[in-house]
Amino acid sequence: MIVDVLTIFPALFESPLEYGTLRIAQEKGLIKVNLHDLRDYTHDKHRQVDDTPYGGGAGMVMKPGPFFEAVTAIAGGKLDKLKQEARIILLTPQGAPLDQKKVKELAHRSHLILLCGRYEGVDERVRESLVTEEVSIGDYIVSGGEIPALVLIEAIARFIPGVLGAEYSREEESFMLTLLEYPQYTRPAEYEGLKVPEVLLSGNHAKIEEWRKRESIKKTLLKRPDIIKEDELSPEYRELYREIKKSNS
Repeated sequence: MIVDVLTIFPALFESPLEYGTLRIAQEKGLIKVNLHDLRDYTHDKHRQVDDTPYGGGAGMVMKPGPFFEAVTAIAGGKLDKLKQEARIILLTPQGAPLDQKKVKELAHRSHLILLCGRYEGVDERVRESLVTEEVSIGDYIVSGGEIPALVLIEAIARFIPGVLGAEYSREEESFMLTLLEYPQYTRPAEYEGLKVPEVLLSGNHAKIEEWRKRESIKKTLLKRPDIIKEDELSPEYRELYREIKKSNS
């Protein structure tokens, strides 16, 4: 997968891209992240990427030119063809919520272009004529699209086959079964009087699996009942869910 990132702060990406999952994905050649400085696509001595909004108002708005020119350069001049083959994504609070379903969908794409806004946002013509979709990482405001872009890249990388090694079961991670992950413990078995549940020390894998399923359902009902989709649960999980929900009512 190729990910092109358009930003006025490419240095913000350099350190995160050198660690963990993103480093592994790049070293294996499974994902290539290209950083493009939008100031390189300006034509004045100040390399200005923003200007005052028409009609007045507070703050500055990012100009359309640098975005269009950068994407056109990536496309080799064939912008219409690129828009058919790649997803050009604007990171914005106005976008569709980023969830695991969206992550999985985007992970199957071979080329993503991420547009990182700043200030009071970007010229509407970018949104209307260049962007193919808008994505939000949550209902809150951050200073720009850079951190959301990193969140998106990290989440997507985990779904690219071979990135996690030994085909780690992404399907069992939180939110993949519309349930939160069960509690995890490690050594020592007792710390300051706090003990690991006995079932996890039993060596009985069937009982451990049963315990994990029940705890996953309990945790989700307690913390995020809104994400449970009963019709998407497997028959085994659905039966446990109904049993636990009934006992809690």
